[in-house]
Amino acid sequence: MKNINRRAFLKSTALTTAALSSPIRSWSQLSPSDEVRMAVVGFHGRGGDHLKGLSAVPGVRITGLCDVDRNVLDAELAKWKERGAELEGHTDIRRLLESKNVDAVSIATPNHWHSLAAIWAIQAGKDVYVEKPVSHNVWEGRKLVEAARKYKRIVQTGTQSRSSTGIKECLQWIKEGNLGKIILARGLCYKPRPSIGKTTGPQPIPPGVDYDLWCGPAPRKPLRRKNLHYDWHWIWDTGNGDIGNQGIHQMDICRWALGVNELSPRVFSVGGRLGYEDDGETPNTQFVYHDYPGAPLLFEVRGLPSRTGAKEMDRYRGTGIGVVIDCEGGYAVVPDYSSVTVHDKDGNVIKQFKGSTDHYQNFIDAVRSRKHTDLHADILEGHLSSALCHTGNVSYRLGRQASPDEIREAIKGNKEAMETFGRMQAHLAANDVDLSLAKATLGVFLKMDPAAERFLGNAKANALLTRDYRKPYVVPEKV
Repeated sequence: MKNINRRAFLKSTALTTAALSSPIRSWSQLSPSDEVRMAVVGFHGRGGDHLKGLSAVPGVRITGLCDVDRNVLDAELAKWKERGAELEGHTDIRRLLESKNVDAVSIATPNHWHSLAAIWAIQAGKDVYVEKPVSHNVWEGRKLVEAARKYKRIVQTGTQSRSSTGIKECLQWIKEGNLGKIILARGLCYKPRPSIGKTTGPQPIPPGVDYDLWCGPAPRKPLRRKNLHYDWHWIWDTGNGDIGNQGIHQMDICRWALGVNELSPRVFSVGGRLGYEDDGETPNTQFVYHDYPGAPLLFEVRGLPSRTGAKEMDRYRGTGIGVVIDCEGGYAVVPDYSSVTVHDKDGNVIKQFKGSTDHYQNFIDAVRSRKHTDLHADILEGHLSSALCHTGNVSYRLGRQASPDEIREAIKGNKEAMETFGRMQAHLAANDVDLSLAKATLGVFLKMDPAAERFLGNAKANALLTRDYRKPYVVPEKV
């Protein structure tokens, strides 16, 4: 990989020392009254909430917009112009980062751009709010953490559950021993994901889209799906499946509950893209098992409904998109980003926790204090939780199709995995999917050195911890 240091980046983007020092006004210590000038990168989806949420924070002014889709960019610029605001508009983030009128950026691009865009912004002297997952692979996520620390930038992850007072109070209550030892942390992503369709050849690029910029660090391949936007989630070059889309939120809460601050020493996955044949590549049905020493973290993805023809999704202990924390004395259910219901062993509700603070406000508060420890979701937290999604997917991608009996034989002795696979098989059968015919993928059982964030004895797995970056969109070895 090509080394790109900060000097090389500044030269390539025609930034000067003056251009860097001016917008951040030295940033030694901002007073609460100082204005923070924000730019939002990517707003065809989640970025719309960034615009709404950040502009509502006192002392924040939106001064820049960036999107590779000219039609999306012009439409948003027109909305702000109608309100009397004057904003810079760019299709290329490198031009945006030259601006003297931007102090911080929020990034809501497709996943494959998250780390590189954030690193470039940090090197340009900006603070960053970056959507989840913060990376497309493990290696670049760690580089993002290194960049944030080296340049002393404030970098917030878009896992807003970290700003939940209800969840925080409940996890502290559990930590104090009120529900006994944690036995298992289970994340759930039961979210409807119908077929994205099957094309017969390359599709036209939507008018107004700079496709080279859109691809960025990923290979520039012909478009082989009907929709360029959003359905990139289900393509390995650009997305991470639903575990890295919706599931990262629940994965993060699980890791938070377990109190683990490194990757798991052992991981495996089982699943498949089942129930239809389309242009998607990532699994719509999956579970990932992270074998932490204290208690395991188990994550489930289901994209099919509760049964063929149904509109509703399955639920597990009352939730379909949430977290269930099993303890010796009962269990806690986290059904959303701000509340928790605690049950005894018989399922009776014994306690509830509610409340949340504003995640965007927390970012701006830390921008003013210049203390990354003030962040509720510092970039290190985002990296670790994102990386757990990635290592699970590495196991899956290196796996092989196997019969139900073969899968059960491979996971025998692991009661949590056996129970989860049994429910998975029943769920698929309710959707007319027979795993003895449409076989699931049995992922590779991987061991990892959590400190080094490298797999042990598996070169193919380690190769998937990073990617071959397409010049000039290269995440640098040395940030």
